[in-house]
Amino acid sequence: MLARLDPQLDPAAYLFCLVTETPCAALVADALMLFREAEGTTLILDQERARAAGVEGEGPYRRITLGVHSSLEAVGLQAAVAAALTDADISTNMVAAFHHDHVFVPAARLDAALTALEALADPAAQKG
Repeated sequence: MLARLDPQLDPAAYLFCLVTETPCAALVADALMLFREAEGTTLILDQERARAAGVEGEGPYRRITLGVHSSLEAVGLQAAVAAALTDADISTNMVAAFHHDHVFVPAARLDAALTALEALADPAAQKG
């Protein structure tokens, strides 16, 4: 599966936003992801959309979609990606969706993250 990793960059920048009251329907509709926790609701929002709505968040983060189709039952893909990014001293937030895994990395570390993921997909590049 690693050989078919095919990291794909999303051109948008995102913020991880915490809302403690019920978010308005427009924000929910625009959210790339919504996850409810006891402390509040996390929304991943396009940075421009969040700022236009006056919503604060952490970031910016860039999304790298792993182009390989990954089953929800796949074992080890996220661990291998996280290890490669950890070795490059890059923090990551991973989101698993139905078809693909998505890696959010700090925008300032995007180039290094792409390099690490491309090397992971091509083990021969690591030896050279």
